[in-house]
Amino acid sequence: MKKGQIMEGRIRKVVFPNKGIVEIEQEEKPVIVKNGIPGQKIRLSVSKVRKGKCEGRIIEVLEKGLEEIEPSCPHFGSCGGCTYQNLPYDSQIAMKAGQVKALLDGVIREDYVFEGIKGSPKADAYRNKMEFTFGDEVKDGPLALGLHRRGSFYDIVNVPECRIVDGDFGKILTGVLDYCREQKLGFYRRMRHEGYLRHLLVRRGEKTGEILVDLVTTTQESHSLTGLVDVLLALPLSGRITGILHTFNDSLADVVQNDSTEILYGQDYFYEELLGLTFKITPFSFFQTNSLGAEVLYETARSYIGETKDKVIFDLYSGTGTIAQVLAPVAKKVIGIEIVEEAVEAAKQNAAMNGLSNCEFIAGDVLKAIDLVDDTPDLIVLDPPRDGINPKALRKILDFGVEKMVYISCKPTSLARDLEMIQECGYEVEKVCCVDMFPGTVHVETVCLLSRKAQ
Repeated sequence: MKKGQIMEGRIRKVVFPNKGIVEIEQEEKPVIVKNGIPGQKIRLSVSKVRKGKCEGRIIEVLEKGLEEIEPSCPHFGSCGGCTYQNLPYDSQIAMKAGQVKALLDGVIREDYVFEGIKGSPKADAYRNKMEFTFGDEVKDGPLALGLHRRGSFYDIVNVPECRIVDGDFGKILTGVLDYCREQKLGFYRRMRHEGYLRHLLVRRGEKTGEILVDLVTTTQESHSLTGLVDVLLALPLSGRITGILHTFNDSLADVVQNDSTEILYGQDYFYEELLGLTFKITPFSFFQTNSLGAEVLYETARSYIGETKDKVIFDLYSGTGTIAQVLAPVAKKVIGIEIVEEAVEAAKQNAAMNGLSNCEFIAGDVLKAIDLVDDTPDLIVLDPPRDGINPKALRKILDFGVEKMVYISCKPTSLARDLEMIQECGYEVEKVCCVDMFPGTVHVETVCLLSRKAQ
């Protein structure tokens, strides 16, 4: 095979994350492509050949997969937000479960129980947070506000009918875009580091219907946004706007960063409910983006942990302390460690609001902060970021020698890597369950129960 070569083949399977394995007639090695589903016959262009591995990009789908359906979202295919909306939901989650099991079977050394996958309570309109980007759909085109075009770092697709969020998001997006066009406001151009409009952050409580809207701009220009507030408050929403904010971000990187924030209307937080607890959420605090799915995830984790009476639990990489607070009512004490200080402050406030006096939250890197804790854990819950756990931190965690640990992973390849050291240090995998928090996308959560082997 040579770079640029045009070939035809059929996608035999898709492995995590989003790697379609294409079999080519009269070729010994398959080609890996993104954004395909099993069974599709495709025409592809070879984009990379190295060390015997070939990668390509799909030019055309010649035949649909056996289970392929018409996606309900009109933006699917052009928008890069979703990958599997052209598969029935049952097929999506079955594929994700198979992907995770294949990964884990390759590293788990002894027999374990794989409990399959639990679907999201809602397959559509499940997200409680979106970060929309300002830009243009084509170079020098009209102002756009939405998500990145699939495969592009620059082009933005307007997504007013996005299916993975409540209809309020689309109304807010359209209202903001129309206002900015009328005012002839320009967007920030990353390559030149010039411009004004950067992002629109929208958060909405699934249970409460409370909405927070945050316009993110640079400080390069100054504009009155009183008219935008009027536009937003006049929208016919099913939920209720509790705050409209203006965040300034002069970072050179294409990230939603908070240099400073001013309140244009209302307050800079909203409330959400989870498993009978109430959480105060600020614009940039971490909170699971699928509230109903988070309840399934945390109930699964709680069932894996088992009996917690009179036990000290460490909740490492604790975010805003959601898991800690779910466990606290039936534990002696829960100690959460999280590197993001804003998340720790939010965790403390939420624990106080929920009347939980046996939660302690520490701001710091787990690698260092764990040495500052006087208590000895009886159980440990791990919920690290996508890249998994720093090996030095993991070694310290394993040195506690607790009888049980629960590892919650949002990236199964990171879990598979960490399981190598975990097993070397005397732990075995008892059981695993996947939870689909992100329907339509390649992502999946995995809950893993680990037990220390008898010496």
